[in-house]
Amino acid sequence: MELILTAGQQHDINQAPSLLAEHAPRYVIGDKAYDSDDFIKTIQGRGSQAVIPSRAGRTVQRRTLRKQYRRRNLVERFVNRIKHFRRVATRYDKTGRNFLAFVQLAALLCWIT
Repeated sequence: MELILTAGQQHDINQAPSLLAEHAPRYVIGDKAYDSDDFIKTIQGRGSQAVIPSRAGRTVQRRTLRKQYRRRNLVERFVNRIKHFRRVATRYDKTGRNFLAFVQLAALLCWIT
């Protein structure tokens, strides 16, 4: 698992290519917010398959692999579990370093329980 901490107003797709840089996944699963032509090309260029539903405004809709897309639920449940830690949900920590350290600790606690 990898985590990158960004500013709250920055979109996640800005860090997605750097999270994939060290990995060669078979599928890259994301929600409609990751439906970007550049990001899809990056995924396909790495030899992976994008499992990202098309936004409603697209003129050409891509087909989504529903069986693989269901796996996204695991990530959503994980994020929900670490947000049960009040310190993560409200971001009490002033520095990004301390906040990221506690998010990693919360992830570890969720993983071992």
